[in-house]
Amino acid sequence: MTRPAHPAAAPVELVFDRVTKFYGPVIGVNDVTLGVGPGITGLLGSNGAGKSTLIKLACGRLRPTQGRVLLGGFDARSTAAKRLLGYCPDVNSFYEEMTGREFVETMTRLYGYPTREARRRTEAALERVGMTDRAERRLAGCSHGMRQRIKLAQTLTHDPRLLLLDEPLTGIDPGGRREINDLLRALADEGLTILVSSHLLGEVEQLCGRLAVVSRGRLIAEGTLGELRRLLNDEPLTIRVESAEARRLAALVMELPDTSQVEIRGDDVTLRTRNPQRFYVEFGALVVRHRLDARRLETLDAGAEAVFGYLERSAT
Repeated sequence: MTRPAHPAAAPVELVFDRVTKFYGPVIGVNDVTLGVGPGITGLLGSNGAGKSTLIKLACGRLRPTQGRVLLGGFDARSTAAKRLLGYCPDVNSFYEEMTGREFVETMTRLYGYPTREARRRTEAALERVGMTDRAERRLAGCSHGMRQRIKLAQTLTHDPRLLLLDEPLTGIDPGGRREINDLLRALADEGLTILVSSHLLGEVEQLCGRLAVVSRGRLIAEGTLGELRRLLNDEPLTIRVESAEARRLAALVMELPDTSQVEIRGDDVTLRTRNPQRFYVEFGALVVRHRLDARRLETLDAGAEAVFGYLERSAT
């Protein structure tokens, strides 16, 4: 068997064009338009939000009820699109009696490589995911983290230009997660387009250049984490200020029109403001006018998980 022709190594874009998918009377995803280009994009949402449906539409396992899904300009269900694609599903589907090495080599042979080339590519992929010295273990006896690495290895053997990784970090220890993240960054630096799904923003916030957030089958936000954080500018926030004169500062801050709550604990003043943008301006003027001691100001609920939670709540 000979290897299929592979398109030239060029940047590949994944495009969802007004995509809707019905499961009988139930809507899996609803009118999603999204472009995913080179680099690492995180696909975020709670369990059941529509992430896996989008991944399966992208790899051609599902056909959209409405709209189009394109990989490198090709329909996602076409052979041309599948030659560009490496897919790592969220569920395991192994030949459990095989060793990791045998499984990866078998998948590579099924792709179309002759035996010698398949073995060479298998060893290279196992090395990249850190499984060379453990690949002779039978899959039935492998840990969850090891199985995740084997899945990722078989995804890489045919030099795909676009990777679809459905919850790839689940069950991997912190050290292994760091190694996988380093590998994905290296692949992104080589020009690959990588879409990583997760229901935990903390898993991918340091990894992904861009984020797409889905909830109840809809795309509710996309952009960098910084851009998504700015969506909180007009939302109530909790702020902590450290000051040697906490009681005086609290009394003055309580007089600001947008302050709704103030609490004092030692040198910390924790407050709730209804309009963060206006508060920051007024607080700065207050500090200067009254020569207040304000050593540190910290926003408590603008972290990644808070942003994620706010976006999900706003979609309901």
